[in-house]
Amino acid sequence: MFLAIMGSGETSPTMVSIHRTIAARLGSGASAVLIETPYGFQENVAEISAKACQYFERSVGLRVATAPGLRGGDHDGDGDRGLAMVRSADWLFSGPGSPTYAMRSWSGSTAQALHDRFRLGRKVTVFASAAAATLGRWTVPVYEVYKTGEPPHWVEGLDLLKHLNLRVALIPHYDNTEGGTHDTRFCYLGERRLRRMEEGLPDDAAIIGVDEHTAIFLNPDEDSVQVVGRGVLTVRRQGRNTVFPSGVTLTLTELRALAHHGTIARAIPKQRAAVVEPQRTVSEVAAACEHRFDQALRRRDASGMVRSILELESTVHAWSSDTEEDDGAEQARAVLRALVVRLGEVAATGVVDPADRFRPLVQPLLDIRSQLRDRRDYPIADAVRDALAAAGIELRDGADGVSWSFSRD
Repeated sequence: MFLAIMGSGETSPTMVSIHRTIAARLGSGASAVLIETPYGFQENVAEISAKACQYFERSVGLRVATAPGLRGGDHDGDGDRGLAMVRSADWLFSGPGSPTYAMRSWSGSTAQALHDRFRLGRKVTVFASAAAATLGRWTVPVYEVYKTGEPPHWVEGLDLLKHLNLRVALIPHYDNTEGGTHDTRFCYLGERRLRRMEEGLPDDAAIIGVDEHTAIFLNPDEDSVQVVGRGVLTVRRQGRNTVFPSGVTLTLTELRALAHHGTIARAIPKQRAAVVEPQRTVSEVAAACEHRFDQALRRRDASGMVRSILELESTVHAWSSDTEEDDGAEQARAVLRALVVRLGEVAATGVVDPADRFRPLVQPLLDIRSQLRDRRDYPIADAVRDALAAAGIELRDGADGVSWSFSRD
C-alpha cells in the first residue's frame, strides 16, 4: 500500500513532478481511477472531471477513468461498476470539493469499498484537498464554518488512517494565506477557531497538517513517511507543533508516537534536499513577470516587456487545468491584463528615449546658436532658442555650457 496526501494544488503545474514520482511506482497497463464525489454537487462536475483527466494524461502520462455512479446525490445508476473500480484500481485519486458533502455521499457502500482498499493494502491512493480532509477520524466542515458561520466543530471522518494506526484529524491547506488581513491558515479556520476545535479532541489524538502544494508519502510496507513539495508537514498536539520540512523522511512508527504521545525518539530531522524540485506557484510567477516587465520598461527594452507578458500568459494557460478555485490564478490574470495595458501605453509613446530621438536635430541647432552668440548675433540666437522652446525643448545656459530637456508643459 502507498498513500499520498496532498495539501492543495493537486492538478496544478507545481505538483506535476510529484505525481510523476508516484506514477513511477505503477507498472505498465496500470488502471487509474478518479472519484468525483467531493465536487459531485457542482453543476460543472463533468467539466472538472474532464480537466483533471486531461491534466493527468498530458502532464503525468496516466490515462484516468472516472468511476461512474459516485457523484453523490445524483447517481447515474452504475454505482456498482464504480465501486468495483474503486476496489481494484492500481491508482486511485480524489481531490477538491466539500469534505462534508463527500462524507455524506460516502456513507455505506462507498465507505466500505474505501476501507477495504486500505485494509487490503491495494496499490496507490492519492487523496488531496477536500478528499484528504476526510481521511482522519475527524473532518473539518470548512464550508459550514468559514462560509456559513456555523460554530467551529468537527464532523465524523472516514477514519481511513486507522488502518495505519493513526488516530488523527487531517487538515489540508494548512498554511493558506488567501485571507490577507485575516487568518485563513488551517484550511480557512484560523488559529482561534482551530484552538477551540482542538479542545474537543481526545488526549491521545493529534492534528496532521499538510501545507499547500505539498505532499506526504506514507508507505507502511517500508515504515516510512516522506515530505515533498513546497511546504511542511505539521503534527499538532495540544497546541504544540512539530514541523517536518520538505525533503525529510521519518518512520511511520515515529509519526504514530508523535501523534499519540507527543514524543519522538530522536531529534527532529533538519531539512534535506527535496526528492522533487517544486515549481513556482502562479502568484510567484506573476510577481516575477511584473518585476521583469518593470525592469525592461526602465531599460526601454520592448522585447523584454513582451517576453515577460508571454511567460505570464503561458503560466496562466498552464494553470487553467487546475480543478481548484485558486485566487492566485485570478490575480495572475489581473496582472497579465495590466501588463498588456501598460505595453499599449508604451506603444503609443514609444520606448526610445525622446532625448535620443531628438539629439541629432537639437545638437546642430545648439552649435549654430553657440556660433551666433560668439558673433554677438543675439536676436537670431534667441530666435533659435524660441523655435526650440516652441517645440517643447527648454534650454539652460550655465557655466559648463548649454543643457536641454523637454519642458513639462
